Amino acid sequence: MSNIRIVLVETAGARNLGSVARVMKNFGLKELWLVNPICDRFSDEAQHMAVHAPEILENARIVDTLPAALVGCHRAIATAGRIDKGEMKVTNPPQGLSWLMQAETSAIVFGAEDRGLSNAEIQHCQQVMRIPVNPEYPSLNLAQAVGICCYQLQLMQEGIRENSQCHENLTSQIAQDLIQSAPIDLAIRADLEACYQQLEAVLLKIGYVYPHTAVHRLRKFRHIFDRANLSPSEVAMLRGILRQVNWATAHLD
Repeated sequence: MSNIRIVLVETAGARNLGSVARVMKNFGLKELWLVNPICDRFSDEAQHMAVHAPEILENARIVDTLPAALVGCHRAIATAGRIDKGEMKVTNPPQGLSWLMQAETSAIVFGAEDRGLSNAEIQHCQQVMRIPVNPEYPSLNLAQAVGICCYQLQLMQEGIRENSQCHENLTSQIAQDLIQSAPIDLAIRADLEACYQQLEAVLLKIGYVYPHTAVHRLRKFRHIFDRANLSPSEVAMLRGILRQVNWATAHLD
């Protein structure tokens, strides 16, 4: 599972951070990205909770923004406990992580302990995942949430490994889903983000959206294109069209 990174946004608790490192090593995940962390990964608390996984903390990548943490990723899924109703699909760990594993490089994004992920942060991911819990007490500890996701990934990895040895005898729909889970050619998030910014500029220029409506309208476009699983060449084609539209509008009589 070296192709999956764990991304933590503004983690405040050093003990939580150390516990995340420990559970990542338990399930074989190594890539930890920290977005503007509030706590010190080298503190005694973090190192104590990491136990035998200090290298996870030492090798963690520190970045200032969520888009920077998703550079090189083809798919990203946001985790959320409380989700505003909207157009973005909300899935569960088995479905969401199965979708995530089909990409060459992907990320699971976890929000700050006190607030989770903002709507703006969630927009940088293609899907939102919610862990089913008791509605009377739905709040999960950060390390618990990471551990549940890591465990689910491990189950899927073992299932793929076992079924790959006897795939000729598998005829069920589950088997077909496993066989089809090989990495596919997907555009990376950075290229998609650049395309979305270019699209917003063009739509503002031609008057299709206005500054006060741009965020809502662009959210719908994001959902459309994210569902399409665009390849690098398709994103390049779209950006070429947008450049041509921009040029044409600048040369109108």
